[in-house]
Amino acid sequence: MRDLRRDGVPHGNLPLELDAFVGRATELAELAGALGSGRLVTVTGTGGVGKSRLAARAAARCAPRDGVWRVELAPVRDEEFVDYAVVEALGLTDHTTRLPRDALLAHLAERELLLVLDGVEHLVDACAALTTDLLGRAPGLRVLAVGRRPLGVAGERQVPLAPLGAEEAVELLTVRAGQRHLACGYDAGLEDGHGDVRELCRRLDGIPLAIELAAGRLDALSPGQVLQRLDDRFRLLTGGDRTSLPRHRTLRTAIGWSHELCTPAERLLWARLSVFAGPFDLEAAEYVCSGEGLPADDVLDVLSALLAQSLLTREEAPAGARYRMLDTVRAYGADWLEATGDATRLRRRHRDWYMGLATWCELEWFSPRQREVAARVDAELPNLRSALEYCLTEPDEAHLGQYLAGALWFHWVGCGRLSEGRRWLEQAVRLNVEGTAGEQSRLKALWVLGYVAILQGDTVPALAALQECREEAERSANPTAVAYAEHRTGCLALVTDDMPRAETLLRSALRRYREIGELNSNVLMGQVELAMTRAFQGDLPEAVRLCEDVRQVCEDHGERWARGYALYVLAYAAWSDGEPERARELLADCLAGAHRFRDQLGSVLAVELLALVTVADGNAAEAAVLQGAAGRMWPSVGLPLFGSAHYNAPHELCEAAAREQLGDERYEECVRHGSRLGRREAVSRALRRPGAPASLPAPRGSGRRATAGARTAKPAASPTRKGGETAG
Repeated sequence: MRDLRRDGVPHGNLPLELDAFVGRATELAELAGALGSGRLVTVTGTGGVGKSRLAARAAARCAPRDGVWRVELAPVRDEEFVDYAVVEALGLTDHTTRLPRDALLAHLAERELLLVLDGVEHLVDACAALTTDLLGRAPGLRVLAVGRRPLGVAGERQVPLAPLGAEEAVELLTVRAGQRHLACGYDAGLEDGHGDVRELCRRLDGIPLAIELAAGRLDALSPGQVLQRLDDRFRLLTGGDRTSLPRHRTLRTAIGWSHELCTPAERLLWARLSVFAGPFDLEAAEYVCSGEGLPADDVLDVLSALLAQSLLTREEAPAGARYRMLDTVRAYGADWLEATGDATRLRRRHRDWYMGLATWCELEWFSPRQREVAARVDAELPNLRSALEYCLTEPDEAHLGQYLAGALWFHWVGCGRLSEGRRWLEQAVRLNVEGTAGEQSRLKALWVLGYVAILQGDTVPALAALQECREEAERSANPTAVAYAEHRTGCLALVTDDMPRAETLLRSALRRYREIGELNSNVLMGQVELAMTRAFQGDLPEAVRLCEDVRQVCEDHGERWARGYALYVLAYAAWSDGEPERARELLADCLAGAHRFRDQLGSVLAVELLALVTVADGNAAEAAVLQGAAGRMWPSVGLPLFGSAHYNAPHELCEAAAREQLGDERYEECVRHGSRLGRREAVSRALRRPGAPASLPAPRGSGRRATAGARTAKPAASPTRKGGETAG
């Protein structure tokens, strides 16, 4: 139920319903009433009772100004990642050292939205603390929590969800069996066995998940046969945990009954698939789950059988078709996997697959598949986190965790994940490792940590990590690590205005890269950064030459991310040479690419320079709006360079020209208007072609009307207000 505003900006992230919603009219009305009168509502109930589906249906009927946003918490195992999961669901990008909670509070402060926290039961304390903080400081926020138990927060309204009544349960089974009849061409046979259907639903206590599992069996069995087999399973399985609630036992019985009806190969795959922490694709399942008793060539057929029985769901994602196992079903499979004694081997297979995936993605980042790589890693984050957690907590696995955290540098840096990346990297480098392979992995984690800290504006930890990396690299004669440490130290000098030292270090690092045959996005960024040192020292022709070379290499290799920063420098040079249309064209290309990668720094830099080009075109009001939009984006960018003599000149020039044309009051009014734009809206606005209609605040007060005016001065050669030389 993802909604789009008229300008194409996403207005929520609720998934579309793939099948009919059955019954629950009374519960929907109760939940709607609770949401209308309370700011925190929790839907509670046993597993499989339909809490998530009801919450999604009720949330879809709400219409808050800034949308409905769902956070899936089932894959989150560590309470520390609850805040990160919310940040991710909201599509926020924050490069700073501030905690994700602070980024959330800043984002939600002036918004009106509904936040759906789905699956809170295993993270109750963390979710309760987060909800209390957010609701207390974001007056336009409402929260709908979904879990097996309430959060226990003051003001919480509970909506307990009972199983379906007799008629609704029969209706659900009939509808689902009918859907399977249409899809698969078999006769469910419900008309001749209505009494058995009612008895089957009664024995399943009206629990929707259990009924869905039963419907999945009606392609092969009649309702009476299903009922007979279910009776057997009740007798077999209810003698277990007698302290459980009856409905908990019923659900486990239903899942266990479905498990018993599976073939040995289906049961084996079910257990092995439980090792995945989130959605997975067929290739991953074939690698991780194949082996004794299940050849890789058979995995697709067996997986399809589990899908047909509603034990798996299929979903489409930017990275392609993926499969998901319900949390309750996964937990049952995990118990069986532990019982087989094969859990450790499967965790290692899972780790190996995602180590290989990260290695492939790092290599393919420097290729025409860069955007595909970004989408793939986004989709795989729950499983990559699981692999990282395993490596960093298991004995003798530390070097693999360091390798994995370092290999994902392109995702931490290029796709807006600095805060999470730093957490993993800091945890990784604290671990001591032995052996050559371990040393290499730790050195890489160190320079990546330094890079991340630079982009967050955290100078002291950045310098400490880079110095340690260089010293250890020189001691162990590792020329690659020396080059990267020197490169990032040069980057640090650049953002702290030490141009001579920055140029010396960057030239030396580029020379080292050539000597060892290193060529990738990092190397190209080093050349862009060198170009900026030349621009800052007044040599724009040399800066252009360096960036044109980068641009050509990027075109040859299909690289888009580093290319965007080269385009940015070239756009500034075009503007300086009196070619505003060429500058705008280059900046539009730069901004579109940065936005697709969730590169907050690249995006805000392009918006700032587009504002400068816009005021030079005579549209001071629109330039002020763009400055306001950039001003809202800057707090989530780590580099604190407002005082930089090199970086602030273009911004100051744009502001001075816009104030001169508009007057102070009108300028501030336009800036305020821009500051209310979200990131997507700001990017859409900045990419709008000149002359296209744009919403502007009506002039008022004594501010002077805008007049077409030419640029009155040029800044000292300085491409950006802050931090443009470093890839965000």
